[in-house]
Amino acid sequence: MLDWTDRHCRYFHRLLTRRTRLYTEMVTTGALLHGDAARHLDFDPAEHPVALQLGGSEPADLAACARLAARWGYDEVNLNCGCPSERVQKGAFGACLMAEPRLVADGVKAMRDAVDLPVTVKHRIGIDQVERYDFVRDFVGTVAEAGCSVFIVHARNAWLKGLSPKENRDIPPLRPELVYRLKQDFPQLTVVLNGGVRTDAEIALHLAHVDGVMVGRQAYHDPWLMAGWDARFFGEIGPADRRESVEARWFEYLDRLHQSGRAWPTAMRHALGLWNGERGARLWRQFWSDHRHKSSLPSDLARQFGARSRQNLLEIPQLPAQ
Repeated sequence: MLDWTDRHCRYFHRLLTRRTRLYTEMVTTGALLHGDAARHLDFDPAEHPVALQLGGSEPADLAACARLAARWGYDEVNLNCGCPSERVQKGAFGACLMAEPRLVADGVKAMRDAVDLPVTVKHRIGIDQVERYDFVRDFVGTVAEAGCSVFIVHARNAWLKGLSPKENRDIPPLRPELVYRLKQDFPQLTVVLNGGVRTDAEIALHLAHVDGVMVGRQAYHDPWLMAGWDARFFGEIGPADRRESVEARWFEYLDRLHQSGRAWPTAMRHALGLWNGERGARLWRQFWSDHRHKSSLPSDLARQFGARSRQNLLEIPQLPAQ
C-alpha cells in the first residue's frame, strides 16, 4: 500500500507473523531506474518472504527492475495492474493495464526471461463499467500464457474516472464469486483473493474457494489480527505470544533507528494500532504520536512512563514538553 507498507511497517508486521508473505509499496520502474534504488529496495532480512511490487508497463524497464529485485534478494516480483489512481494512469500502468493484456503478458515474459524469481500479477475483476466475467477471464488467460501462474485478484472493479482511490475501495461492489470462478476455470493457477477481508472467519471462508487471501488495510489498522495467522492457517507457532512482547521487540528496533540518526516516529506510526480494542489504547496512541518525544530514546520513554504496561500509562501524566 503506497506510503504505508514501507520497510519499517514490514519489519513490524514480521514481529506478528513469520509465514505471511509481505509486499512492498508499489514502486515505479522510473523510480528504480532513474532514482535512488537503494532507498526503495533496501529491507531487513527478517522481512522474508517479501515481494517487490512494481508499477510500470515497458517490458524492458520491468525486466531491468526484476534484475534489481533479484540482486537485492526479494522472493517475488509482483506487477500492479490494479491501482486506479489518475496519477498512476498517467504513467500508463496500474488498473488501466487490464485493457492491454498483451502488453501485460509481454512485461511478464520479459521479467521471467530476466530472472528466476516468481513473477506474479495483482489486478481487479474489471475496469469502469465492464462487469462481464469474460473480461477478467480473458485477461488472466492471456497473461497466464506468458508464464504467470499467480494472480492476486481484488474482487472489485476499478473505476478509472469519477472515483478517488479511496472510493474505489468502497463504492464498486465486492464480487468474490468471480474470483472463485477464476479458480474453477484455471485450476492449475494460484488464485489469491483480495479486497474487503476483515476477519479470520472471512479468510477461512474464502480459502474454501481460492488458494490464498491478501489482507491490506484491516491488517494495517488492527495488526494484532496477524498474530494468530501462523497457527490458524499454517499450522505453526507464530512469533507473537503477547502484545507486550511485540511492543518490547518493536522498541528495540526503534532504538536502533534512533541510534543510527534516523527519526523513529516515522516508523512508529505503523505500530499505533497494536493495542486497538484494548483498555488504554487511545492514550497509548496519543503518547507515542506526541512530537515532543521525537528526540528521546524509545526504550527510555517506555521505562520512564510505563509504556510497556498500558495500565500504568493510564496512571502516569503525559511527558512534559522538552
